[in-house]
Amino acid sequence: MSRIRIGLIGGSGLGDELCKAISGREYFSDTPFGRPSGPIICGEWEGVPIAVLARHGQGHVYGPSHVPFRANIFALKQVGVTHIIASGAVGSLREDVHPGELLIPDQVIDKTYKRDNSFFGKGIVAHVEFDQPFCPILRNVLLETGKAMAVKVHKKGTYVCMEGPQFSTVAESHLHRSWGGDVIGMTCMPEAKLAREAEICYAMVTLPTDYDCWKPHEEGRSKRDLLAEIIENMARASKLATELIKESLRAVAKMAPERLDCPCRNSLELAIWTDRSRIAPAEVRQLEPLIGRYFNHG
Repeated sequence: MSRIRIGLIGGSGLGDELCKAISGREYFSDTPFGRPSGPIICGEWEGVPIAVLARHGQGHVYGPSHVPFRANIFALKQVGVTHIIASGAVGSLREDVHPGELLIPDQVIDKTYKRDNSFFGKGIVAHVEFDQPFCPILRNVLLETGKAMAVKVHKKGTYVCMEGPQFSTVAESHLHRSWGGDVIGMTCMPEAKLAREAEICYAMVTLPTDYDCWKPHEEGRSKRDLLAEIIENMARASKLATELIKESLRAVAKMAPERLDCPCRNSLELAIWTDRSRIAPAEVRQLEPLIGRYFNHG
Protein backbone atom coordinates (compact mmCIF):
# COMPACT_ATOMS: atom_id res chain seq x y z
CA MET A 1 0.00 0.00 0.00
CA SER A 2 3.04 2.30 -0.28
CA ARG A 3 1.47 4.34 -3.08
CA ILE A 4 -1.76 5.06 -1.20
CA ARG A 5 -2.37 7.41 1.70
CA ILE A 6 -5.94 8.15 2.73
CA GLY A 7 -6.75 11.59 4.07
CA LEU A 8 -9.59 11.70 6.58
CA ILE A 9 -11.27 15.09 6.95
CA GLY A 10 -13.55 15.14 9.95
CA GLY A 11 -16.44 17.59 9.97
CA SER A 12 -18.94 18.61 12.65
CA GLY A 13 -19.33 15.81 15.16
CA LEU A 14 -16.52 13.72 13.72
CA GLY A 15 -13.41 15.91 13.43
CA ASP A 16 -12.38 15.88 17.07
CA GLU A 17 -13.48 12.26 17.45
CA LEU A 18 -11.20 11.08 14.64
CA CYS A 19 -8.26 13.09 15.96
CA LYS A 20 -8.70 11.52 19.41
CA ALA A 21 -9.11 7.99 18.04
CA ILE A 22 -5.98 8.00 15.90
CA SER A 23 -2.44 8.43 17.12
CA GLY A 24 0.53 9.37 14.99
CA ARG A 25 2.98 12.11 14.19
CA GLU A 26 1.57 15.64 14.03
CA TYR A 27 2.55 17.88 11.13
CA PHE A 28 2.09 21.65 11.30
CA SER A 29 2.29 22.66 7.66
CA ASP A 30 2.84 26.01 6.00
CA THR A 31 1.46 26.40 2.50
CA PRO A 32 1.29 29.19 -0.09
CA PHE A 33 -2.30 29.60 1.10
CA GLY A 34 -1.60 29.91 4.81
CA ARG A 35 -1.81 27.29 7.53
CA PRO A 36 -4.41 24.52 7.57
CA SER A 37 -7.18 24.25 10.16
CA GLY A 38 -4.90 22.40 12.54
CA PRO A 39 -2.19 19.77 12.76
CA ILE A 40 -2.33 16.84 10.37
CA ILE A 41 -1.99 13.54 12.19
CA CYS A 42 -0.09 11.03 10.05
CA GLY A 43 -0.09 7.40 11.04
CA GLU A 44 -1.68 4.08 10.15
CA TRP A 45 -5.20 2.81 10.76
CA GLU A 46 -6.47 -0.63 9.84
CA GLY A 47 -3.29 -1.28 7.90
CA VAL A 48 -3.57 1.83 5.70
CA PRO A 49 -1.36 4.96 5.85
CA ILE A 50 -3.62 7.87 6.78
CA ALA A 51 -3.53 11.61 7.43
CA VAL A 52 -6.27 13.07 9.63
CA LEU A 53 -7.41 16.69 9.74
CA ALA A 54 -10.26 18.32 11.65
CA ARG A 55 -11.88 20.63 9.08
CA HIS A 56 -13.08 23.17 11.64
CA GLY A 57 -9.92 23.01 13.74
CA GLN A 58 -9.53 21.35 17.09
CA GLY A 59 -12.42 22.54 19.23
CA HIS A 60 -14.44 23.69 16.18
CA VAL A 61 -12.99 27.19 15.88
CA TYR A 62 -13.51 27.81 12.12
CA GLY A 63 -16.95 28.54 10.75
CA PRO A 64 -17.84 27.18 7.30
CA SER A 65 -16.97 30.43 5.49
CA HIS A 66 -13.61 30.69 7.24
CA VAL A 67 -12.26 27.16 6.93
CA PRO A 68 -8.88 27.48 5.15
CA PHE A 69 -9.91 25.01 2.44
CA ARG A 70 -7.00 25.70 0.09
CA ALA A 71 -4.43 25.34 2.85
CA ASN A 72 -6.10 22.13 4.06
CA ILE A 73 -6.03 20.37 0.69
CA PHE A 74 -2.57 21.66 -0.21
CA ALA A 75 -1.18 20.48 3.13
CA LEU A 76 -2.72 17.03 2.67
CA LYS A 77 -1.12 16.86 -0.78
CA GLN A 78 2.22 17.81 0.77
CA VAL A 79 2.12 14.83 3.14
CA GLY A 80 1.37 12.42 0.30
CA VAL A 81 -2.40 12.02 0.46
CA THR A 82 -3.79 10.34 -2.66
CA HIS A 83 -7.43 9.82 -1.58
CA ILE A 84 -9.72 11.71 0.79
CA ILE A 85 -12.71 10.43 2.72
CA ALA A 86 -14.46 13.46 4.16
CA SER A 87 -17.41 13.68 6.52
CA GLY A 88 -19.94 16.38 7.28
CA ALA A 89 -23.18 16.96 9.16
CA VAL A 90 -26.13 17.82 6.90
CA GLY A 91 -29.85 18.45 6.99
CA SER A 92 -32.11 16.03 5.16
CA LEU A 93 -34.27 17.38 2.35
CA ARG A 94 -36.09 14.07 1.82
CA GLU A 95 -38.65 12.24 3.94
CA ASP A 96 -36.91 8.92 3.37
CA VAL A 97 -33.45 10.16 4.40
CA HIS A 98 -33.86 9.84 8.14
CA PRO A 99 -31.72 11.64 10.72
CA GLY A 100 -29.13 9.26 12.12
CA GLU A 101 -28.67 7.43 8.80
CA LEU A 102 -25.77 7.99 6.39
CA LEU A 103 -25.74 9.21 2.79
CA ILE A 104 -22.89 9.00 0.24
CA PRO A 105 -23.55 11.87 -2.23
CA ASP A 106 -22.82 11.55 -5.94
CA GLN A 107 -23.70 15.11 -7.02
CA VAL A 108 -23.49 18.62 -5.61
CA ILE A 109 -24.99 22.06 -6.13
CA ASP A 110 -22.59 24.81 -5.07
CA LYS A 111 -24.25 27.89 -3.57
CA THR A 112 -21.16 29.28 -1.84
CA TYR A 113 -19.86 32.69 -2.85
CA LYS A 114 -17.36 33.91 -0.23
CA ARG A 115 -14.69 31.24 -0.57
CA ASP A 116 -11.55 30.92 -2.67
CA ASN A 117 -12.41 27.88 -4.76
CA SER A 118 -9.29 27.33 -6.88
CA PHE A 119 -5.52 27.09 -6.59
CA PHE A 120 -5.27 28.69 -10.03
CA GLY A 121 -6.25 31.86 -11.85
CA LYS A 122 -3.30 34.25 -11.52
CA GLY A 123 -0.29 33.27 -13.62
CA ILE A 124 -1.64 29.79 -14.28
CA VAL A 125 -5.15 29.04 -15.52
CA ALA A 126 -6.57 25.52 -15.12
CA HIS A 127 -10.03 24.16 -15.90
CA VAL A 128 -10.58 20.69 -14.44
CA GLU A 129 -13.57 18.53 -15.32
CA PHE A 130 -16.09 18.30 -12.49
CA ASP A 131 -19.16 16.64 -13.95
CA GLN A 132 -18.67 13.82 -11.43
CA PRO A 133 -17.64 15.72 -8.29
CA PHE A 134 -17.05 12.62 -6.16
CA CYS A 135 -14.61 9.86 -7.08
CA PRO A 136 -16.68 6.88 -8.29
CA ILE A 137 -14.07 4.31 -7.24
CA LEU A 138 -13.73 5.66 -3.70
CA ARG A 139 -17.53 6.00 -3.45
CA ASN A 140 -17.85 2.36 -4.43
CA VAL A 141 -15.56 1.31 -1.59
CA LEU A 142 -17.81 3.14 0.87
CA LEU A 143 -20.98 1.75 -0.69
CA GLU A 144 -19.77 -1.84 -0.72
CA THR A 145 -18.69 -1.52 2.90
CA GLY A 146 -22.00 0.13 3.80
CA LYS A 147 -23.97 -2.93 2.72
CA ALA A 148 -22.94 -4.69 5.92
CA MET A 149 -23.81 -1.75 8.19
CA ALA A 150 -26.65 -2.00 10.68
CA VAL A 151 -27.92 1.41 9.56
CA LYS A 152 -29.18 2.41 6.12
CA VAL A 153 -26.48 3.94 3.95
CA HIS A 154 -28.08 5.84 1.07
CA LYS A 155 -26.07 5.11 -2.06
CA LYS A 156 -26.50 8.45 -3.80
CA GLY A 157 -27.89 11.94 -3.43
CA THR A 158 -27.36 15.57 -4.34
CA TYR A 159 -25.61 17.69 -1.72
CA VAL A 160 -26.64 21.37 -1.74
CA CYS A 161 -23.77 23.39 -0.30
CA MET A 162 -24.87 26.75 1.11
CA GLU A 163 -22.68 29.55 2.41
CA GLY A 164 -23.95 29.79 5.97
CA PRO A 165 -23.33 30.19 8.81
CA GLN A 166 -27.06 30.85 9.15
CA PHE A 167 -29.42 28.01 8.27
CA SER A 168 -31.99 28.15 5.47
CA THR A 169 -35.30 29.95 5.45
CA VAL A 170 -38.36 27.76 4.90
CA ALA A 171 -38.70 29.19 1.37
CA GLU A 172 -35.07 28.36 0.59
CA SER A 173 -35.46 24.86 1.97
CA HIS A 174 -38.42 24.19 -0.32
CA LEU A 175 -36.45 25.68 -3.24
CA HIS A 176 -33.56 23.31 -2.58
CA ARG A 177 -35.99 20.39 -2.55
CA SER A 178 -37.46 21.52 -5.87
CA TRP A 179 -33.94 21.54 -7.35
CA GLY A 180 -33.57 17.85 -6.52
CA GLY A 181 -31.40 18.35 -3.45
CA ASP A 182 -31.31 15.44 -1.00
CA VAL A 183 -29.17 16.90 1.79
CA ILE A 184 -27.92 20.37 2.62
CA GLY A 185 -24.68 21.36 4.31
CA MET A 186 -22.04 24.07 4.40
CA THR A 187 -18.66 22.41 3.90
CA CYS A 188 -18.50 20.18 0.82
CA MET A 189 -17.51 23.11 -1.38
CA PRO A 190 -14.91 24.15 -2.36
CA GLU A 191 -13.26 21.18 -0.67
CA ALA A 192 -14.23 18.72 -3.40
CA LYS A 193 -13.24 21.14 -6.18
CA LEU A 194 -9.82 21.74 -4.64
CA ALA A 195 -9.25 18.01 -4.19
CA ARG A 196 -9.93 17.53 -7.91
CA GLU A 197 -7.42 20.30 -8.76
CA ALA A 198 -4.91 18.58 -6.49
CA GLU A 199 -5.54 15.27 -8.29
CA ILE A 200 -6.77 13.67 -5.08
CA CYS A 201 -9.70 11.25 -5.21
CA TYR A 202 -12.47 12.58 -2.96
CA ALA A 203 -15.62 11.00 -1.52
CA MET A 204 -17.85 12.08 1.33
CA VAL A 205 -19.91 10.48 4.08
CA THR A 206 -22.74 12.79 5.13
CA LEU A 207 -24.47 12.62 8.50
CA PRO A 208 -28.12 13.80 8.41
CA THR A 209 -29.04 15.30 11.78
CA ASP A 210 -32.50 16.78 11.09
CA TYR A 211 -34.97 17.66 8.32
CA ASP A 212 -33.62 21.18 7.76
CA CYS A 213 -36.65 23.48 8.17
CA TRP A 214 -38.94 22.31 5.35
CA LYS A 215 -40.65 19.75 7.59
CA PRO A 216 -42.68 21.28 10.45
CA HIS A 217 -41.73 20.21 13.98
CA GLU A 218 -44.17 18.59 16.33
CA GLU A 219 -46.18 21.15 18.26
CA GLY A 220 -45.18 21.84 21.82
CA ARG A 221 -41.51 20.90 21.47
CA SER A 222 -39.06 23.46 22.80
CA LYS A 223 -35.97 24.63 20.93
CA ARG A 224 -33.82 23.04 23.60
CA ASP A 225 -35.50 19.69 23.03
CA LEU A 226 -34.99 20.00 19.28
CA LEU A 227 -31.32 20.93 19.72
CA ALA A 228 -30.80 17.98 22.07
CA GLU A 229 -32.32 15.69 19.43
CA ILE A 230 -30.01 17.07 16.73
CA ILE A 231 -26.96 16.56 18.95
CA GLU A 232 -28.09 13.02 19.72
CA ASN A 233 -28.56 12.29 16.01
CA MET A 234 -25.13 13.71 15.26
CA ALA A 235 -23.49 11.59 17.96
CA ARG A 236 -25.18 8.43 16.67
CA ALA A 237 -24.34 9.19 13.05
CA SER A 238 -20.73 10.05 13.98
CA LYS A 239 -20.20 6.64 15.54
CA LEU A 240 -21.71 4.95 12.49
CA ALA A 241 -19.63 7.06 10.10
CA THR A 242 -16.48 6.20 12.07
CA GLU A 243 -17.39 2.52 11.76
CA LEU A 244 -18.01 2.86 8.02
CA ILE A 245 -14.69 4.65 7.45
CA LYS A 246 -12.83 2.10 9.59
CA GLU A 247 -14.33 -0.83 7.68
CA SER A 248 -13.63 0.91 4.37
CA LEU A 249 -9.97 1.23 5.32
CA ARG A 250 -9.89 -2.47 6.06
CA ALA A 251 -11.24 -3.08 2.57
CA VAL A 252 -8.63 -0.74 1.06
CA ALA A 253 -5.86 -2.59 2.91
CA LYS A 254 -6.80 -5.76 1.00
CA MET A 255 -6.88 -4.05 -2.40
CA ALA A 256 -4.05 -3.75 -4.88
CA PRO A 257 -3.12 -0.05 -5.19
CA GLU A 258 -3.94 0.01 -8.90
CA ARG A 259 -7.57 -0.80 -8.11
CA LEU A 260 -7.84 2.67 -6.59
CA ASP A 261 -6.43 4.43 -9.65
CA CYS A 262 -8.90 6.58 -11.57
CA PRO A 263 -9.04 9.73 -13.78
CA CYS A 264 -9.15 11.94 -10.66
CA ARG A 265 -5.45 11.19 -10.26
CA ASN A 266 -4.67 12.85 -13.62
CA SER A 267 -7.23 15.65 -13.66
CA LEU A 268 -4.67 18.37 -14.52
CA GLU A 269 -3.22 16.53 -17.51
CA LEU A 270 -5.30 18.51 -20.05
CA ALA A 271 -6.57 21.22 -17.71
CA ILE A 272 -3.72 23.75 -17.73
CA TRP A 273 -4.54 26.16 -20.55
CA THR A 274 -1.86 28.79 -19.98
CA ASP A 275 1.01 28.90 -22.47
CA ARG A 276 3.87 27.15 -20.65
CA SER A 277 6.35 29.75 -21.90
CA ARG A 278 4.41 32.45 -20.05
CA ILE A 279 4.34 30.66 -16.69
CA ALA A 280 6.93 32.08 -14.32
CA PRO A 281 9.27 29.52 -12.71
CA ALA A 282 8.32 30.99 -9.32
CA GLU A 283 4.68 30.03 -9.94
CA VAL A 284 5.70 26.46 -10.73
CA ARG A 285 7.84 26.27 -7.60
CA GLN A 286 5.02 27.59 -5.44
CA LEU A 287 2.58 24.99 -6.75
CA GLU A 288 5.14 22.20 -7.08
CA PRO A 289 3.13 19.58 -5.12
CA LEU A 290 0.20 20.11 -7.50
CA ILE A 291 1.76 20.68 -10.92
CA GLY A 292 5.42 19.76 -10.66
CA ARG A 293 5.09 16.54 -12.63
CA TYR A 294 3.76 18.42 -15.67
CA PHE A 295 6.79 20.69 -16.02
CA ASN A 296 10.24 19.84 -17.28
CA HIS A 297 12.75 21.07 -14.73
CA GLY A 298 15.69 19.82 -16.68
